Amino acid sequence: MTSSILRPRGRVRVRTSERETAAGSTEPTRILDWQHPRVALLVRGLGTTTAPGRANAVAERVRALRTAHRWIATSVRPVYSVQDERPVSEVLRRGRGSCSQRLAVLESVARASGVATRVRGLVVDGAFWYPRFPRLHQIVPDQVLLAWPEFRIDGLSPDGHAAAPWLTVSELFGDLHELSGHAGGGFTNADPETLFEALSRTAIDWDGATACPSAGAPCDLSAHVLADLGHFDSRDELFARHGQTLCGMARLLAEPVLGRRAAGA
Repeated sequence: MTSSILRPRGRVRVRTSERETAAGSTEPTRILDWQHPRVALLVRGLGTTTAPGRANAVAERVRALRTAHRWIATSVRPVYSVQDERPVSEVLRRGRGSCSQRLAVLESVARASGVATRVRGLVVDGAFWYPRFPRLHQIVPDQVLLAWPEFRIDGLSPDGHAAAPWLTVSELFGDLHELSGHAGGGFTNADPETLFEALSRTAIDWDGATACPSAGAPCDLSAHVLADLGHFDSRDELFARHGQTLCGMARLLAEPVLGRRAAGA
């Protein structure tokens, strides 16, 4: 059984109908602190900044984001950290981070490179993480709040991207239907591979728009989504409105252990 005790008290995670469409931003935030020298050094090293107005700017921006993703995947060790609001500069200092924290690094690099970002708030069933904690289901929260990034790529073709000019991180490495057809596609959350790594090779579909080959792992993860909270200008805004996955006391007790435990271990 998942646990509702670990969830922040007094938080009702439902989508509000009056929310306006989030415009996103390139501004630094407390979490996406891209003006910090440590983050700025990374951006310079990756060479991801693209001059606006160039004929191939769309392809260059997408390619730069892919480069940043690959660097993060190999250089920031995946762990089960539960501090979703940890600043990106601190994640880089530690050299390790959760999926949420590593996605924040990618967003921070994007903003520093002139690409606006926003996040979609998804409430995911805690049972989705059971395979990673086979004997510890009781410590898994019943709801996991996921900040799923989107990047504003002006000039992105609406033919292959229904949400253009916004490119979801799920489509960073290709169209979802194309990714869902790859051999060995799909994601089970049962292997050392995390969501962050998986999105570079397979469809991570929260909306039920795709289907992997029947013999493989699922690409359609929509059955695990308990609520779609809509879009927010930043993950800071999402967490301020809906809280982090765990309550403060649970984070305090769990972080010293889970913050160092390798994902998949």
